[in-house]
Amino acid sequence: MYRVLLVEDDRQIREVIGDYFSRREKIVLDFAEDGNIGLSKILNESYDLILLDIMMPGLDGFELCKITRRRSDVPIVFLTGKVREEDVLYGYELGADDYIVKPFSLAVLYSKLLAILERATPEKEPSKIIESGKILLDPLRFEVRVAGEVVDLPPKEYLILKYMMEHPGIAITRKLLLAAVWNGDEYISERVIDNRVKNLRKKLNKEGARIKTLVGVGYRFD
Repeated sequence: MYRVLLVEDDRQIREVIGDYFSRREKIVLDFAEDGNIGLSKILNESYDLILLDIMMPGLDGFELCKITRRRSDVPIVFLTGKVREEDVLYGYELGADDYIVKPFSLAVLYSKLLAILERATPEKEPSKIIESGKILLDPLRFEVRVAGEVVDLPPKEYLILKYMMEHPGIAITRKLLLAAVWNGDEYISERVIDNRVKNLRKKLNKEGARIKTLVGVGYRFD
């Protein structure tokens, strides 16, 4: 399963692409409605490909491509109405892998992205199962088991647990959880984070005691 970020300010285009891709099996889409939100997601998340509109409020696609290329070789595809040769050449100079011009066929878009993804990651390994004590977290199935029993967790609590299990024995501040789970959303308060952790502890039963509260700091998963 490949994870792709679509940065596009046109809500209708996001919805149309999202609906089409949701009925396919190999690509999961994440969305950002402008360049600033896109940058936050790129800095805090991991994607196999980034699909960028060019003309957007905040950071435009060219600038976002330039910033991304300073830190990553992730494939970048421009989805745009700009068809001037100089714009196309400039995009390639910045490190873009391809252009898709609006209007476009959804089937062609999906096939082209899949081809780029498969070329870029021919030996892509499946996400590894994480085990700690009686807790087993399977990223491919988005599933958590405790002592062999499936525990239903909402997405945010699942991501909190995943982040903690990936960083055992390390002090995890609320600021780190905010960046990892909520993409740094400034409207999320510490109380919201604490309540999510409290609910997570309960659902893990005895294993929940392994999430230690560090007063004035945050948490640690032992």
